[in-house]
Amino acid sequence: MTGTDETSMAIRKLILLLNETAAGKAALDAALDAARIWNAHLTVLHVRVDARDVAPLAGEGLSGAMIEDMMVATEKESAVRAHDVRVLFEHAVAMHGVTVGEPRTGNGGPTANFVSVAGREEEILAQQSRLADLAVIPHPEAGQDVSSSDALHAVLFDSGRPVLLSPAVAPRSIGQRICVGWNGTAESSAAVQAAIPWMKRAEIVRILTSEDYQRRGPDAADLQAYLALHDIHTEIATFRPIDKSVGAGLLGAAREFGADLLSMGAYSHSRLRQLILGGVTRHILENADLPVLMSR
Repeated sequence: MTGTDETSMAIRKLILLLNETAAGKAALDAALDAARIWNAHLTVLHVRVDARDVAPLAGEGLSGAMIEDMMVATEKESAVRAHDVRVLFEHAVAMHGVTVGEPRTGNGGPTANFVSVAGREEEILAQQSRLADLAVIPHPEAGQDVSSSDALHAVLFDSGRPVLLSPAVAPRSIGQRICVGWNGTAESSAAVQAAIPWMKRAEIVRILTSEDYQRRGPDAADLQAYLALHDIHTEIATFRPIDKSVGAGLLGAAREFGADLLSMGAYSHSRLRQLILGGVTRHILENADLPVLMSR
């Protein structure tokens, strides 16, 4: 199904938090692909460590001269990293044929700009994301506990905007085959709203539901009827947990469908509970190998 001109303009600005890791490069490729899909503007944000954060070490018995040396070293290291990330950005936009410059109105083609600022990464990202249609976050590196990802949770909890979690390897396509993880919660409803522009241009959309996933609220048939009002035609499939894990079952069903985008609500239960006991959101964040569109 294809969208109207109005629908194709639905996503106009994306923001990407970029670092020099392999996952960061994959996320940059995914974000540039999304910008091309929507003829949108992509702001690539790199947050440098603020050398002034070293100052509190004065209370740790270090002399003023030692602290000053640490601040200078921090500034130099941050400048080198910012340069490396800028080179990564310039190479990627050239490969993707995206114009470096300010946002364009109308169908002027995708654009991108690079912004490097010093400060606290999670605070700056959350603030800047509030005036973006979508925030793109790199997948956590191997061995990193995604539940402690301050940047990811800053957007989810403090920006009011949806998050697109990029897989560790750049996807070949985004949004042609969409799965919607539905459980009737407010969080999954927010994710559906964020995904509607994508669903309008998708080839096929499947709603994934399970008795073990469903909460009190509208069921999959209700969602199907609602999406039909938006001229989005869907099919419904039931999945089962894998090894008692609902998250594994949901992700397995999306993989079996060949989905290149999974839309779902984040943290229907508290983040603390999921951190301690595990949960659907945590499993998806740690194991997803496809783009995941999340809202809460």
